[in-house]
Amino acid sequence: MANLTLKKVEKVYGNAFKAVHGIDLDVKDGEFMVLVGPSGCAKSTTLRMIAGLETITGGEIRIGDRVVNNLVPGERGIAMVFQNYALYPHMKVKNNLSFGLRIKRTPKGEIADGVDRVSHILEIEELLDRLPKQLSGGQAQRVAVGRALIKQPEVFLFDEPLSNLDAKLRASMRVRITDLHKQLKQSATSSTVVYVTHDQTEAMTMGDRICVMKDGRIMQVADPATLYNRPENEFVAGFIGSPEMNLIPVQLTRNGAPAVTLGGQTVTFGNELASRLAANADETVSMGVRPQHMQVVPTGTANAFTGKVSHVEFMGHEVNLYVDIAGHSFTVVVPGDHYNPSMLSDGQISLSPQEARLHFFDPKTGRNVSLI
Repeated sequence: MANLTLKKVEKVYGNAFKAVHGIDLDVKDGEFMVLVGPSGCAKSTTLRMIAGLETITGGEIRIGDRVVNNLVPGERGIAMVFQNYALYPHMKVKNNLSFGLRIKRTPKGEIADGVDRVSHILEIEELLDRLPKQLSGGQAQRVAVGRALIKQPEVFLFDEPLSNLDAKLRASMRVRITDLHKQLKQSATSSTVVYVTHDQTEAMTMGDRICVMKDGRIMQVADPATLYNRPENEFVAGFIGSPEMNLIPVQLTRNGAPAVTLGGQTVTFGNELASRLAANADETVSMGVRPQHMQVVPTGTANAFTGKVSHVEFMGHEVNLYVDIAGHSFTVVVPGDHYNPSMLSDGQISLSPQEARLHFFDPKTGRNVSLI
């Protein structure tokens, strides 16, 4: 078991393009850390630098008590699971599992024990004599995980391992991988994980902590609840959560109680919001409110925003309402058993944002000015 530390790590390519901008990250011993962000944010590049598949051009990577900057992948104590499984097509499953041990000339008895142990943990005993072409996507991914697991590395690296699976398989594999991590942790064996994904559902359901990246920079590192409830900046607020947070430019004034004006409509809030706002938060800002935190109130209710419903999506357990307010689009989520088409009066609807759940962001820096 080992911790992983990145200090001021940079990646600059030959054309002078800087992909990674001096990032700092500490992954604790036994932690499940997820790197998440949009395509092109350098999360996979960061993982490949940890693995030794990409050279770093600045900074330091440390696994346990060793600086591994100049070590080849096989000397770093890591095992990696790739997006495309990377199984050897001509080898049966048992030989795919044991390949890494065989090239290290591990004794045959240890290899056999390792194959038995890993195949039991992953419930793939009946697959050992099959070729990769005879496996389903989920089975192939379990074999790929087993090939990493059998090496008993210090750190497991996963590079978007579920992206080729259908939605149902992704959900079941999420549970398998997180359960496997718990088993390893309880048995005091290698369990430090760095997991890359662009899927925020995977990030939120799997990670002990999540590192949100954008353009080669770390925007915030925190546990899932903190990212959702206390985003440090507008990017994290908009990226985490589904449907995504409503981010609307408004005029915020603080002549006494805080008030928000949007298209001539003003809503006043109380002391709870006032106590959270930065001292200079009295200008045009970006208001953030999650779709689940907008309450539908009777049309014409005072101190609420009124707009026109442009579209309704009935999802069963919930209903998504798309509402135009002064030319700005709001998404509102209503529980399915609370929705009744009669709540819309000629397509008009009034919405009251939950004061305790509001966020305000500086339009220049993106900083959350309502976390004071």
